[in-house]
Amino acid sequence: MKDSARPPFRARLRAFFRPPRTLSVTKTGRTYLVVTFGVGLGALNTGNNLLYLLLGLLLSMVVVSGVLSERCLRDLTVRRVGADAAFAREPFAYRWAVSRKAGHGFALTFSEDLSPLTGTGRLGHLPPGQECVVRADLAAPHRGPVRLSGVRVTTTWPLGLFAKTRVFFLEGTLLVYPRRGYACKEPGPAESGPRGEAGSPRHLDGTGDVAGLRELTPNEDARRIHWLKSASAGRLLKVEREREERRIWKLSLETGLTGDALERRCEEVAYQAHQLLEAGNEVGLQLPERTLRPAAGGGQERRILQALAWVGFEDTDSREAA
Repeated sequence: MKDSARPPFRARLRAFFRPPRTLSVTKTGRTYLVVTFGVGLGALNTGNNLLYLLLGLLLSMVVVSGVLSERCLRDLTVRRVGADAAFAREPFAYRWAVSRKAGHGFALTFSEDLSPLTGTGRLGHLPPGQECVVRADLAAPHRGPVRLSGVRVTTTWPLGLFAKTRVFFLEGTLLVYPRRGYACKEPGPAESGPRGEAGSPRHLDGTGDVAGLRELTPNEDARRIHWLKSASAGRLLKVEREREERRIWKLSLETGLTGDALERRCEEVAYQAHQLLEAGNEVGLQLPERTLRPAAGGGQERRILQALAWVGFEDTDSREAA
C-alpha cells in the first residue's frame, strides 16, 4: 500500500459536503423509539404523571447515548497498517492502528470508506495512551490499484440504539494482486534443465536424489548424518544428495487481451508463477510493455504479482509515480 495522488474532483466535493458525524438507528434502536413514541402517546391521552416520568427517562437515555458515543469517537488517531498481500476475490488480512490520548473507547467498528473493499474489523475496548492494531478480513472484487479515501469508524456504545460514524480522511492506494486460480494449460518447456542423465560428483550436497554415503568430516552439518548406517559401520556417515540445477521459465502475457480474457490470463500466469517458484525454479515474465528477468524466491513472485496487477492500469501507475 502506498500514498496515492489526489482523488477525483467529484470524490473531493462529496467529502467536503459530508457531515463530520453520521447517525443511523439500529434494529434495537427502532424498537426503543417505537416504545418511546407509544409511552408519549399514552402520557398525552391519560395525563398520567408516571407515564410522563417514564417518557422523560426514555428520552434522557437517547441523549446519554448520543453524548457517550461522541466521547468514544472524539480524540481518536487512526492510521493504516495495510495488508501483506491482497488477492482479488480472496479474503486477506488488513490492519488499522488506532489510539487516543485520554478516555476510553468501546465497541468500535472499522472499515474503508467509499471503496469496493468489503469487510470490517472490530475492537471492543480501546484504553487511553495505547495503540491497538485492529485486524479485519477484507475482500476485493477485482485486481489492480484500489483508491482509498478514508477510514470509517463506527460505535454503538453504550446501549446499541444508534450507530454513530466518523470518517478519518486518509488517502492511499491498495494494490490488489490477481487471484491465483487454476491454469488451463501448462507453462511450456523450460529453457534449461538438469545436466545429463546422471548426477555429477561436482554437483553434490544438494536436495536431489541420494548419491551415496561418506564419512562425516569436521565442521560439517550433522543434520545429514544417516544414523542407521552410522551405527552399523561404527562411524558417522553423511548422506550425499545431488544438487538439482534450477530450471528457467519465461511466462508471457499476450497482447490485445481485454476484459474477462485479460483477467483470466493474469490469474493463470499468477498461478503458474507461484507453482514454479515454489518448486525452486527461476521464472521471468514478458509483458507487452515491460520484461522481468528470470529469478527465484518469494521476492520474484511479489514482483510478478505487482506487474500483473498493474496490467491495464499503466496510466494510473504513471500519474502516481509523478
